[in-house]
Amino acid sequence: MSSDAETLAVYSAKARDYADLTVDLEGDKHLAAFIQAVPTGARVLDLGCGPGRAAGQMAAKGLAVDATDAVAEMVAMAGARPGVTAWQATFDDISGDAIYDGIWANFSLLHAPRGDMPRHLAALRRALKPGGLFHIGVKTGTGEARDSIGRLYTFYSEDELRSLLSAAGLAPHASWTGRDIGLSGEASDWVVVHAHG
Repeated sequence: MSSDAETLAVYSAKARDYADLTVDLEGDKHLAAFIQAVPTGARVLDLGCGPGRAAGQMAAKGLAVDATDAVAEMVAMAGARPGVTAWQATFDDISGDAIYDGIWANFSLLHAPRGDMPRHLAALRRALKPGGLFHIGVKTGTGEARDSIGRLYTFYSEDELRSLLSAAGLAPHASWTGRDIGLSGEASDWVVVHAHG
C-alpha cells in the first residue's frame, strides 16, 4: 500500500470498522469475473488486501493467493483466512517477474501519489505473467485530496487510467463505473478497469 503515514494510521485505527464495511463480497460481480477469468488454481496477488475478504474468497475458489497490505492489523486479518498467504508490504515492495496469473488492485493504488503510479504499474506488469489479468479500481475525478477521515486519494479519469495502463505495457479492455459510500460515509464515483499483460 501507500506509505502515506496519515492514511495508514486511519486504516490501522479503523481496521475492524473497514472489515465490517466490506463483509459482504458474495455479490461482487467484479471479483466473480476476476476469479472466473484466471486459470483454475492460478496464483494471484491481492494488492492492498485490507482485511482479506477478496483474498479469502479467491482462496475458497481454489486460487493460490498472496495478499499484501501496509497495515499490520489488515495483514493479520487477511492471513487468518484459509489458503491466504499475507505479509506487510507497501507498493514499492512488489518485485519479481512473471509470478502471477492475476493481480487484484481493488481501490488500493488510489492512495499512491500520482507521480508514483507509473512505476507501480510497471512493477506490477513485470510481476504479471504474459497474458495475465490485472484488475484496478480507483475513484474518479481530478487532483489529490484527503477525505473527511484523513485518507489521501489520487483521483483519475477513466481515459487517464487507461493511458497509464497502456504506458505500463498493459492492454486495458472491459471497464465499469459506479458510485458508492465508503468508510468515511461520503459517496464517491469510481471506475474499475480490467487489463491484460
